[in-house]
Amino acid sequence: MTKLAILEYPDPRLRTKAAPIEAVDATVRRLADDLLETMYGSNGVGLAATQVDVHRRLLVLDVSEERNRPIVLINPEIVATEEPGPCEEGCLSLPGIYASVTRAQKIRVRAQDRTGATFEMDAVGLTAVCIQHEMDHLDGRLFVDYLSELKRQVIRRRLAKERRQRTVGSEARSAAPVT
Repeated sequence: MTKLAILEYPDPRLRTKAAPIEAVDATVRRLADDLLETMYGSNGVGLAATQVDVHRRLLVLDVSEERNRPIVLINPEIVATEEPGPCEEGCLSLPGIYASVTRAQKIRVRAQDRTGATFEMDAVGLTAVCIQHEMDHLDGRLFVDYLSELKRQVIRRRLAKERRQRTVGSEARSAAPVT
């Protein structure tokens, strides 16, 4: 397995709509494994292939406290929603940014598993919210799209400032003499 680089907002590649996966094969299963390793290594609860610049309809999640119940959804589609309500969201593509958005608290999703078999599952609470969040990525949307333009501008400026600070910090470390 390989830990992959996660694209950060406002990278335009995050806006790419993912294509359906035609056949579930060893390459798709390897991508699912790499997504899980990347998600766990980044302390996330979900990750979509789009976030690692692979524009295929695949997402992974694990909202369990033990971090031992991974879910792989290939070509997911939401077939029913209930109980919209506010929830606090964050995103690995927007590190350190959290905001309240409205999502369905109960959903039914249809997808394929690692073998290519189609299944349906009901999800509630954090699992439902996470699936919707990751499916938005597959459609080129981010949770900040649900916020006002003013809030998005503040977030863009904050992330740009943090990136500059990381760059300056890493340049200073690399310029330091080796003793």
